[in-house]
Order: sequence, then structure tokens, then C-alpha cells
Amino acid sequence: MVWAVVVTYNRRELLEQCLAALLAQTRPPDRITVVDNASTDGTGALLASNTYVSKGVKMISLAENQGSSGGFHAGLVAAHEAGADWAWLMDDDTIPRPDALEKLLSADTEAIVRASVAVWKDGRLHPMNVPGFERDAVAPLVDGAAAGVLPLRTATFVSLLVHRRVVDEFGLPDTGFFLWSDDIEYTARITRGAGGETRAVLVASSVVEHRTKTPHTAVSETGGRFYFHARNTLYMIRGRSWSPIEKLSLLYLLVLTSLQYVRGGGNPKVVARGLRDGVRRR
Repeated sequence: MVWAVVVTYNRRELLEQCLAALLAQTRPPDRITVVDNASTDGTGALLASNTYVSKGVKMISLAENQGSSGGFHAGLVAAHEAGADWAWLMDDDTIPRPDALEKLLSADTEAIVRASVAVWKDGRLHPMNVPGFERDAVAPLVDGAAAGVLPLRTATFVSLLVHRRVVDEFGLPDTGFFLWSDDIEYTARITRGAGGETRAVLVASSVVEHRTKTPHTAVSETGGRFYFHARNTLYMIRGRSWSPIEKLSLLYLLVLTSLQYVRGGGNPKVVARGLRDGVRRR
């Protein structure tokens, strides 16, 4: 049984496009559940209408906005408790191609985490969803390329198929992240110390469109949300999902992106707040 779990917040029009794509899958999910993060744009009424109730779309309504991490946490809990074998996770601006789920399920792999290729409207890889490939072992990369599946170290929640074993063995997304990097930490937690086992893969034939306004990154999105990038990167450095060498790379990335953000017109106070809260006791 496959549950599609969509997390939404005040993006009713995009949610409708996402649901239309899910309902048109060549291998439809057995259940579609939308986690509504206390939207105020009529999303709740839309999902309660006969249009979606008659199609079996269910809703989990959260009392307050718990962000990406809280939404996927709630969705994974519900799917796991209901006995779902797989949970297909995505944001409300994810538009899967018709065969996206079919390709994920039929991929030549035993991996318990499977990611789709995320592109922007023009077909380019979306820079916010570039997968982190497993580089420690070359042979699996070569073998995987021939089969159309590439071993991953990290992936995002923009079309991520997660087996129930993941929850049993590695737990749930960290709700303290709220937004950004929660998916990177979660998949890094799953794949660390895998030994010879390939736990996560990119399925090249499964494609979704990440329908953001622009093909942004944490740096080019120069609003106050950069706070979460700074804070959550420090959360990851303080956590156990990364090796010491990888943590040095994360630190270098944090310094580099912070400089780029400020030089691009970002508010230095946003960076300072993120760094301050990232080192505080959680």
C-alpha cells in the first residue's frame, strides 16, 4: 500500500495542480493524504468538498503551522500507523509526471528511500533539489548508472518514496527544523553507516516538476527565510547524521552561503539570528 503525503500551507491553486497530477498517475497511490499546516486561504474547505472527498483524498488538519518538518512528521506517523508499505512525500508545489510513482516502485533496486528527479518549469534540474550523491564507493555508482538508479547520501522531500522500515529503524523527521534542511538531515541520518547497503537512490526515470516561482536556492531566496538555512545547518553540524569530515564541509558551505547572501543584498541580522539560535541549546 502506497500513501501519497502532501504538505501544504496557503497555496491552494498549486495544491489543486498537485492533486490533479496524483490522481492521474499510471500507478495511482492507494491513498492521498494532505497535511494542512493551518492554511487560511480556504484550503480546508476545498479538501472537505465533495470534489476531493469523493476521490478518496483525506486531510490531516494541524492546529498551527508546523512547517515542512512538522507536516511530514505528522504525515509519516499517520501512514505508518495505518500500515502503509510506502509513503510518497512531496510539497504542494510538486507536480509529478504521470508515471512518476510507477517508475519509483518498479526501479531495479532494494533501496528503502527513492527520490525522483526534480526539474523546474523549463526542464532544468531545480537547484533547490540537487541530490547529494554517495561518493565513498565508486562501484555502486557505476553499477547504478547502468540500471538508472544512483546511490544517494541526501535527498529532499520533493517526491521522496520512503519505506515503512525507515520509520522503524531511523525514526521521523526532526520537527525542530521547521523549514529547510529537515529533509537533508533526515536522509543523511538514514544513509550514514550503511556499509555495503544502498539505502537511498535517485531514480532517473521518475521526474517531477518543482513549480516554484523562480529556480531559487537558499541564497537567492534573499528574504528572511535564510535564517532557517543558517540555523539548521548548525543543527546538522551539532547532530549525528554526518561524519566529522562532512561537518567541516557543512561549515564551509555555511560560511560561503552566508557571504553570498549578504553580498546579494540579504540582511546580515538574519544571518546573525540564525547563527545565534543554531548554537543555543535546543
